[in-house]
Amino acid sequence: MLAPENSPLKQTPLHALHVARGAKMVPFAGYDMPVQYAAGVLKEHLHTRSHAGLFDVSHMGQLALKPKSGKVADAALALEKLVPQDTLGIAPGRQRYAQFTNNDGGLLDDLMVANFGDHLFLVVNAACKVEDEAHLRAHLSDACEIVSLADRALIALQGPKAESVLEKLCADVSSMKFMDAGPRRVGDIDCFVSRSGYTGEDGFEISVPSDKAEALVAALLDSPDVLPIGLGARDSLRLEAGLCLYGHDIDTMTTPVEGALEWSVQKVRRSGGDRAGGFPGADKILAQFAQGASRRRVGLRPDGRAPVREGAALFADAASSDPIGKVTSGGFGPSLNAPVAMGYLPSTLSAVGTTVFAEVRGQRLPLKVAATPFVPNTYKR
Repeated sequence: MLAPENSPLKQTPLHALHVARGAKMVPFAGYDMPVQYAAGVLKEHLHTRSHAGLFDVSHMGQLALKPKSGKVADAALALEKLVPQDTLGIAPGRQRYAQFTNNDGGLLDDLMVANFGDHLFLVVNAACKVEDEAHLRAHLSDACEIVSLADRALIALQGPKAESVLEKLCADVSSMKFMDAGPRRVGDIDCFVSRSGYTGEDGFEISVPSDKAEALVAALLDSPDVLPIGLGARDSLRLEAGLCLYGHDIDTMTTPVEGALEWSVQKVRRSGGDRAGGFPGADKILAQFAQGASRRRVGLRPDGRAPVREGAALFADAASSDPIGKVTSGGFGPSLNAPVAMGYLPSTLSAVGTTVFAEVRGQRLPLKVAATPFVPNTYKR
């Protein structure tokens, strides 16, 4: 997402480091961000899959929900008024994927929620963080103190070598499992560490005070296993992993069921009991759980080598004039050496193996509906 015209771009605490390392900088969500470094997108992508990649994601929003009662359960129950997930069920030291919904069942944003024992820690998308904070303040201020953690940077270390690199600075990380999260001492810096990420690989996200970020990143980049990675490879990695990009694959017009995110809504919020429903758009979302939705996000594998990009119209056959859906993310998958895409189709045409056609430069190219992730994930369970 580009910054508004004539709006000065913000810089992350690692901006000088990116420039010094020769990054190509581009506008993204109002920030000047590295899209690639000297190695290039392809090598950065493959290095993350084989070794470890280091990403600056400091443009993301970080927030703390501190319960006024002193009981973290009260903050979790308050948050359940805004998300369809079981946030009360997040154990201390654990993290869960969630979405803010609107009254029509659409998604205002997706986010991560961690239980730090005495408060909840939230990470939200960069383009939505101002609106998300206002949303929380408007609805949860009676129960929670909402604290913006704008003085913190956020980095992600992803790939099969991530653990061996990070445990040299933080021995505790070797005992962490996927979606464990909490305060950790990394080197001599007090950080928040989660074993999670946006690549499908094992790895970590590390929240660090802004004034310590450059020193921590420099220490991690000292390892020959680690390369800095830009937005270009971040996008191709998450696409291969079948992960949604907010504003593209999911948005305010998409429900969790349409977005194939049913797995993220726990049973206690869906059926039976006094905590079922109670979130914005619950009537529509729960009806779709019961009856299905008319459309669905699917994985797509184009025939041949030509990528099918975002926005391409999808058709039931090579000759029909009426589109039945569209591609929401698409590009070349370096790990597969083949193009991959995601998009929306009528639920009746969403079965794996179904052939549809995309309009690309005036031609109809065949694609097959495919299971996601396209590349198996390697999370440490």
